[in-house]
Amino acid sequence: MYDTGGLYLEIAPSGGKWWRLKYRVDGKEKRISLGVYPDVSLKDAREKRDTARKQLANDVDPGEHRKAAKSSNVLVGENSFEVIAREWFVKFAPNWVETHSDKIIRRLERDVFPWLGKRPIQEITAPEILTVLRRIEERGALETAHRALQNCSQVFRYAIATGRAVRDPAADLRGALPPARVKHHASITDPKLIGALLRAIKGYEGSLVTKCAL
Repeated sequence: MYDTGGLYLEIAPSGGKWWRLKYRVDGKEKRISLGVYPDVSLKDAREKRDTARKQLANDVDPGEHRKAAKSSNVLVGENSFEVIAREWFVKFAPNWVETHSDKIIRRLERDVFPWLGKRPIQEITAPEILTVLRRIEERGALETAHRALQNCSQVFRYAIATGRAVRDPAADLRGALPPARVKHHASITDPKLIGALLRAIKGYEGSLVTKCAL
């Protein structure tokens, strides 16, 4: 056992070696792990020990500080845009036609998650969303950019409803994109396709005006 002012190397029966730090708070002895040897060298372990000592000097329990930091990271991860967007998708996708839901998740995975996915949803701003939309627009997919904006807004509104956001920054981007060119499509006459269209209309979550128009 190697000891240097509370720092020691603990060797398990299996042969594993862990750096440990022994310290006291209010007279109570505590221990924390500083990493596995040799991945964490003696020099690195000493630096971690010194950091813990500084925390103790400021009346901060190193062990409790570490737990709080981990909890904070987990909370941020749970409230990331991608996690909430996938939760929203799983909740509402059963009400959509399969081709419609496939397009939505592919759009998010390809054009939105790589840039906003890991960001805490409550920290995302309108300019960040616009930057993502501009990337889509620049490749000539203006209609896709409009649909991506709509999907982002739906995710933000879901986050608001579930208590993980307070506002929808995507709503601030109304008019920020040039209008998409309207494409006219032939009327649907197949009864099965009409049924699919009606289900898609029923599952639409956009603005009230559009719902009324549909």
